Amino acid sequence: MADPMIEAVAVTKVYGEVTALDGVTVRVSEGTVAGLLGHNGAGKTTLVNVLTTMVPPSGGTARVAGLDVVADAHKVRGRIGLTGQFASVDDQLTGLDNLVTVARLLGAGRRAAHVRAGELIDLFGLGEAATRPARTYSGGMRRRLDLATSLVGQPDVLFLDEPTTGLDPVARLGVWEIVEALVHDGTTVLLTTQYLEEADRLAGSIAVLSAGRVVASGTPAELKAGVGRRSVHITLADAPEAVAALERAGLAAAYDEKNGGISAQLPDSRQLALVVRALEEFDIGELTLTEPTLDDVYLALSRNTPSRNTLSRNAGSRNR
Repeated sequence: MADPMIEAVAVTKVYGEVTALDGVTVRVSEGTVAGLLGHNGAGKTTLVNVLTTMVPPSGGTARVAGLDVVADAHKVRGRIGLTGQFASVDDQLTGLDNLVTVARLLGAGRRAAHVRAGELIDLFGLGEAATRPARTYSGGMRRRLDLATSLVGQPDVLFLDEPTTGLDPVARLGVWEIVEALVHDGTTVLLTTQYLEEADRLAGSIAVLSAGRVVASGTPAELKAGVGRRSVHITLADAPEAVAALERAGLAAAYDEKNGGISAQLPDSRQLALVVRALEEFDIGELTLTEPTLDDVYLALSRNTPSRNTLSRNAGSRNR
């Protein structure tokens, strides 16, 4: 990997007796999206807070755009944008004035601030509502305005902390398309989310956090392959004979009497051709290939990973 735009190495964060981050290592290449998955309290927002200089790490090191988040905190803040879980716009100002105000606070002159605000109004499709108070905006419009404010300073790195929480599917899709366009133009994005579909669509790499630790990481395809739940489902008239044919071809198959079909596990999707050849003598009604999803990954990890409470109890037992 080339020098990453975001790099956390063995980062810890301790609040009193609570260890919010426990040796987290994450690296994100330039112009890519990295996803952070995890339940509430897993440590996602804490890691974002460390990387955006809002809180210092208790241990380990973190760099953003090549800058140390502690020693170079002011410079880091000049290179990043942040959109949190809740829109942080001023309800009393218009959409345009919200953006102009942020631009002026970042040091832009009056004319430059209006030019940049206008560019973002167009980019986020807020032209018709630009002169309306933000309090009149829908949830999706407010989220787009909030995301626009995080881009006023044209950041190299964008942190999105559950950016589509509470949005309807149409508004969520609109945010996804905007993020994809930003990445296409070279922006690096760290995305925290509880929507597995969101991570699957946007992220090129994913780290799954639980109890402040990274319990799995890789591309979405790699994580799904680790679950190994790819299967094919077939409906046809001669099910018992078809099961026998599949078994002769070396495939583990089972007849699902309740649903009136056959299921066979496929270690590799390329074995679908083997299924078709084995059943070429049968009249197949329907054949469906089911790939593992990030939901399967997350559920598998949840079953195999102790909760923070369990870890705390174990640690207490060791201390005693």
